[in-house]
Amino acid sequence: MTAGQIRPIANSVRSGAARAVDVLNGYLARIDAREAEINAFNLVLHDEARERAEVIDAEVAAGRDPGVLAGVPIALKDNMCTRGVPTTCSSKILQDWRPPYDATVVQRLAAAGAVIVGKTNLDEFAMGSSTENSAFGPTRNPLDVTRVPGGSSGGSAAAVAAGFAAGSLGSDTGGSIRQPAALCGVVGVKPTYGTVSRLGLVAFASSLDQIGPFTTDVADAALLLEAIAGHDPGDSTSIPKPFPSLEPSLTRGVEGLRIGRITDLPGGADADVQARVDAAFDALAAAGATIVDVTIPAFTYGLTAYYLIAPAEASSNLARYDGVRYGMRVAAADTNAMYSATRSAGFGPEVRRRIMLGTYALSAGYYDAYYGKALKVRRLMAHDFDAAYADVDVVLTPASPSVAFPFGSKTSDPLAMYLCDTYTIPSNLTGHPAMSVPFGTGADGLPVGVQVLAPALGEATMFAVAAELERAAGAAQ
Repeated sequence: MTAGQIRPIANSVRSGAARAVDVLNGYLARIDAREAEINAFNLVLHDEARERAEVIDAEVAAGRDPGVLAGVPIALKDNMCTRGVPTTCSSKILQDWRPPYDATVVQRLAAAGAVIVGKTNLDEFAMGSSTENSAFGPTRNPLDVTRVPGGSSGGSAAAVAAGFAAGSLGSDTGGSIRQPAALCGVVGVKPTYGTVSRLGLVAFASSLDQIGPFTTDVADAALLLEAIAGHDPGDSTSIPKPFPSLEPSLTRGVEGLRIGRITDLPGGADADVQARVDAAFDALAAAGATIVDVTIPAFTYGLTAYYLIAPAEASSNLARYDGVRYGMRVAAADTNAMYSATRSAGFGPEVRRRIMLGTYALSAGYYDAYYGKALKVRRLMAHDFDAAYADVDVVLTPASPSVAFPFGSKTSDPLAMYLCDTYTIPSNLTGHPAMSVPFGTGADGLPVGVQVLAPALGEATMFAVAAELERAAGAAQ
């Protein structure tokens, strides 16, 4: 179990016991030492971060409180808009684009006193499970550089695992926070859809995308999530109520809670991963929870429904990248030829594959047969989860079917890559919260993540269970 970094840093900076500039320099030194090997970042903001840290130190010296994240170095996935700073989505088509505004989460980090150290690498437009689809090269897992860090938020997970940032933000459309968190041995949280503003998040699939934190422990994840969550009138899908404090949940324990074990969970998890999930159930039972068997029949259809709904939304969202309004433009004889040339040169093969799949699913004659049926499965998924949560407080599953896998082992087989998201996709379809917590190691000594799933707005209970798992994992070391 790795100790948290965010709280100690913020407390030290706020009290004047440490200078934000000195804290930052320590992180930048680690970036300088290993970034060429890891490739976690598309852009490191050396000068801007130092200027920001100096402002924080001046605030403290003047007797003012910079906020709950005072001086904490945070990394941002490079699909979150940063005013005047390149935001590429790891795609050639946006290689030189500088947004004219900050995403809401970026504004909230600034208001809390955080220091942004850089923009992290990702699978292009967040489409992938290994961060091998980036136009700027793959990110490597800091724990074993021959293996992937997961995706699509692989850069954000790797940045925290390598000690390049105390915390980071990623986006999760089908598991893109939880799966890389599991593979890199850090905590990753996908909150309830609507609890964190999507304003300024470059869209992949708008009904599924959600921003969440990566940290080294559960308490830090709670603090970072509280800092970015809450209603945003600029986001029409934002939940119009305050986000609750998660602090009481961290010491609540699990006495009296009912933990769901899905008896019809799709197979596919490696034996070493399943062994750690079984151990997690045992640890929670020993801590006073009751393990309850539940069924969620629609769980097994999540993958197929997702790979119709998400590409369909991507087909619509990515239509704006046409070489006319912003981003790359490839000159051609006429407008239609320019569209085709720009998109062919600007999008990588995985993005093109999903655009074509989504366009096909939405086309006349196929809409009802594919997209319409996928929406019905999504509704059925929500119904089955609601039925399960009538009997249990949370559900436990693997976060990833395997530990981190070698580079290139799945790139020639898209279906094998898509199966990496088997256990994470259902929470995106339902909009429910879920998080991955490191719980021991599996094959080759690599970390295993256990996924805690909860009903909508059930973050408090989810974090209570996660904190108990973290304590049990630490006690076992």
